[in-house]
Amino acid sequence: MKLHEIYPFPEERVSRKRIGRGRGTGQGCTAGKGNKGQNARAGVSERPWFEGGQMPLARRLPKRGFKNYKFKIVYQPLNLDRLLAAFEGKTEISLDDIYERGLASAGALVKILSQGEVSAAVTVEAHRFSAKAAEKITAAGGKAVMLGAAEAEPVTE
Repeated sequence: MKLHEIYPFPEERVSRKRIGRGRGTGQGCTAGKGNKGQNARAGVSERPWFEGGQMPLARRLPKRGFKNYKFKIVYQPLNLDRLLAAFEGKTEISLDDIYERGLASAGALVKILSQGEVSAAVTVEAHRFSAKAAEKITAAGGKAVMLGAAEAEPVTE
């Protein structure tokens, strides 16, 4: 068996309609494009949302609210219970350790959240901490080290 012998067989294939190949094709002299106008020309590229010069829908509808997509800062949340379960018995948890264990995507901004209990003194490095998470870590005798603008400064509250 060869590649050209595999189903569908040649007699079952429908050949494409060849438009614009003269008057004998059954499409007439304009090849089904009508007479004149933008759509009759070669290389026509009308955008799908173009409304023929009418005021477009996106401009007709009222704009409301404030959009800040470009400058939005997104943190990957990480709960204390999951963090401490991954590093059981460890006293210092750096951001690189979090990335290596796959708890956050490499290079992502990480925020530690307060779900879970801290039983031992642990030093944790992250970009942000929730107030309760930082409180739990410091109450257990550890340190919450916040990275970013204030590089390696402990959170105190």
